[in-house]
Amino acid sequence: MEALISENIVFISLLIAVMPLLTFFGSLIFRGNLIRSGSFAIFNISLSLVLSVVLFVQVWNGSSVHEQFHWFTIGSWELRIGVLLNNLSVMMMLLVSGIALLVNIYSTKYMQGDPYIRRYWAYLGLFCFSMLGLVIVDNLLLVYMFWELVGFSSYLLIGFWFTRSTAVRANKKAFIMNRLGDLGFLIGIMIIFSQFQTLDITRLFGDGGLVEAAVVSGGSWVGSAGSMPSEWLTIAGIVFFLAAVAKSAQFPLHTWLPDAMEGPTSVSSLIHAATMVAAGVFLIARVYPLFDDTVLVIIASIGAFTAFMAATIALTQNDIKRILAFSTVSQLGFMMLAMGVGASGSALFHLVTHAFFKCLLFLAAGAVIHEMAHLKEKSGKDFDPQDIRNMGGLRNYMPVTFVTMAIGSMALVALPLTSGYLSKDAILIQSFEWAEGAGGWHRLIPVSAMITSWLTAFYISRLIFKVFFGEFRLSALTSGLHVHEAPAAMKYVLVVLSVFCLFPVFSLNPLLFEDAWILNGFPQVESMTRINAFHTVVPAAVNLISIALICLCYRWYAAMKTAPDYSRSMLFKFSQDQWHLDRFYSSVLVSGTTAFAGLLYWIDRYIIDGIVNSAGVLGRWLASGSRWIDRYVVDGLVNFSGYLVGIVGNFVRHFQTGRLQHYLVTMLIIILTLFIYKYYTAAI
Repeated sequence: MEALISENIVFISLLIAVMPLLTFFGSLIFRGNLIRSGSFAIFNISLSLVLSVVLFVQVWNGSSVHEQFHWFTIGSWELRIGVLLNNLSVMMMLLVSGIALLVNIYSTKYMQGDPYIRRYWAYLGLFCFSMLGLVIVDNLLLVYMFWELVGFSSYLLIGFWFTRSTAVRANKKAFIMNRLGDLGFLIGIMIIFSQFQTLDITRLFGDGGLVEAAVVSGGSWVGSAGSMPSEWLTIAGIVFFLAAVAKSAQFPLHTWLPDAMEGPTSVSSLIHAATMVAAGVFLIARVYPLFDDTVLVIIASIGAFTAFMAATIALTQNDIKRILAFSTVSQLGFMMLAMGVGASGSALFHLVTHAFFKCLLFLAAGAVIHEMAHLKEKSGKDFDPQDIRNMGGLRNYMPVTFVTMAIGSMALVALPLTSGYLSKDAILIQSFEWAEGAGGWHRLIPVSAMITSWLTAFYISRLIFKVFFGEFRLSALTSGLHVHEAPAAMKYVLVVLSVFCLFPVFSLNPLLFEDAWILNGFPQVESMTRINAFHTVVPAAVNLISIALICLCYRWYAAMKTAPDYSRSMLFKFSQDQWHLDRFYSSVLVSGTTAFAGLLYWIDRYIIDGIVNSAGVLGRWLASGSRWIDRYVVDGLVNFSGYLVGIVGNFVRHFQTGRLQHYLVTMLIIILTLFIYKYYTAAI
């Protein structure tokens, strides 16, 4: 019976992943209103969601399901692949399919009338299939294959509007920067395989797995292939983290994510909420036993720095989607910070809560952009529909969008009664507890995370107040035209997402993160008990100062007509120019690489090819000289010798007449000639 249930669960998991793939092929092959309207795509992803719920109920906090099949054999080594379903897998499947369904429903109105709508549904289906496949496979090689497919799908979606040069540059930038991380993933796979001769995730990273059981002592890392220096454990952890850095947009490979906003907003919400950027955090959780203390400190440091850096950049941006993009980079930094301090369960908890409130924020922003774009079209005026400086007072025209986006913003700020309060609370408190034990400079990490939380409150409040409060700034330009509430399909999706931003979905206690059911599904750190002041001081400090900053933003951007102008200050320009990192990459790395490539081209063309061409010219000249010598000297001597012999032969032939008197006359002439010669020489 258990075997039968296990087989059914495996079949269901495969069906969940395959349904979006049917959308991909069906949307490319078939035509008709069923495809163009998105009904086919919505049906498939809805079935995936229903089956994900069934699978979640069967697997969550129960025994994991692991079924394998033989793929191929090389020598004596056999590669077996299969499906691995545990709490992490089923949680991600439920999250991906749920968010994807809402995005698909939203897209029916947001993308209505797009000439390439069939291609849009196809790419969206491929994207969901890639992510669902990534979370269920049990082998690092298959994970790598789906990892690449996720990157390729995002490349297609970011550049969906391929007629825009900015979109083409953005998808190429995302693709190339992610290839850098993928190289780390590949190196990590090679290190693991060379040591353990297997890529099975359960055997490697499961309870009592090979990595966990590997003895790290005496300067060696003992595995089934013998021992290798313990430094390779650190290297393997670093290169796997490099893969996550690129996918989850962490410093220094984060600059592709803000540019990825060139794709449709619905795509941006899916990328930021539950698919591509979540893949990096998922990978860290999947191979978590691999990381030693050195790598964990690196992860925590990079995560804390990325969170702070991205938050400071979001303070001065004016593009509504770009503000949210840097917010995503910052929140992913919180997740990496949690992974680094050993709170992997809290990181995954924040991954889930972030998926809902960030998807809500992006889709609400998409609703605003959608209506602003319509206003631009109706008025015939030229303005940027994504610039928050062109908005204002929209709560009067889009009340549902305003309320839902406000709820999402409160969850992002982590105010009480929201899901974000529970998950971010867990990260901050546990990071302070970790730093207290580590001591030294490690204490800077949670402090920077707390400062980042305050910055988050400021930049998202600035966005809300500039977009929804005050007066509409383009009323004179648009001749009395106004924006309207989003269509029903978009509006109701926002309402559903706003519900998932509230605390009852994750915990009946709005103030205690320990009661969250997601945390109970993952290993908990020993310090998760309320025995120290951090559990009281940290939430109080974060929320009191956050509320004070929200009030300050209200005064600057809602109550007052203008806020203080700091645009000429050095720090403002530093933030607005994104810490000059894009400029540095462009002027130093890209231009440097281009210049170096130009130098190599010049060396290849004028030195290497010059030497080769010169050698060819010299060879032809020598060949021509050899040909002339052969023709006029060697052949000339041979031909002249033959000619001379012919002349002598012809001359001598005249003496061979057969007549005796001729021979006597000839002999007489020769004798007389000799006699005269001797006489003449004797006389001299």
